[in-house]
Amino acid sequence: MIVLPPNIKRNILKNDLISRFHVIASGFFPHAAYHDRERKFGCSEYILLYCTAGTGTITIAHRTLQLKPNHFFVLPKDTPHHYKSSSMDPWTIYWLHFTGVHADHLYRKYAELKQEPVFLAYDTKRIEDFDQIFSMMENSFEERNLEIVNIKYFEFISSFLYAQEMDPLTPGRDKISRSIQFMKKNPGALYSVQDLAAQLNLSVTHYSRLFRAKTGSSPNQYFIEIKVQSACQYLYFTDKSIKEICRELGFEDPFYFSRVFKKLMGVSPVNYRNQHKMD
Repeated sequence: MIVLPPNIKRNILKNDLISRFHVIASGFFPHAAYHDRERKFGCSEYILLYCTAGTGTITIAHRTLQLKPNHFFVLPKDTPHHYKSSSMDPWTIYWLHFTGVHADHLYRKYAELKQEPVFLAYDTKRIEDFDQIFSMMENSFEERNLEIVNIKYFEFISSFLYAQEMDPLTPGRDKISRSIQFMKKNPGALYSVQDLAAQLNLSVTHYSRLFRAKTGSSPNQYFIEIKVQSACQYLYFTDKSIKEICRELGFEDPFYFSRVFKKLMGVSPVNYRNQHKMD
């Protein structure tokens, strides 16, 4: 484990780059049979607990929760809590204490998930990232080193809170995410809302409602936006004509395509190419 000394913590608060989010302690406890921590008045930082093997319990707000392998939990700051490893099946745990204004925002994102341990598919890279960051923090408390350490720790914690968004192909993702992934792989296809809903065995009404709840737009509008994004890439990276791009993306009418493109991008396809074409 590593705990920053008080003078280093004071220096971090003077650094505009990392004062809004920084880790003040981190550690890795393998097979921690006697790990038992109770704070009757809570902690001034948020605490991430990530279990990769074994089990343990977390008691908070008069609830006792079990932390199992491939689950994580974020303890809120200033809240009494008690967590401990199982003596029969001791946990292997990675943990971080983090704080700052941006830490508050991250915790709110966590609170949107659910107030119990969250499942996270095991990823070797996540552990490798932790080991790398931990080694950097262990090597030096020099300012530049702590800057990169905390930038990387911010990304590390984000990989827990935005796991599905960062890896939309994760098994078990929701149906609408699968539909979105299908659209992105087939931007030139001509599919109606009925076709897209049928792929998921949903009614059009239910599919459209779920889609709007997730994305804020209708399936048709979202698919058009994906087509326009693809058009931007064609305009930027290729010499295809506007008519050719229309055919590639399933637009039968070039004039309709130009109107849709200008509405979303603010300029016509021709002007977009002139403004952004690679040298």
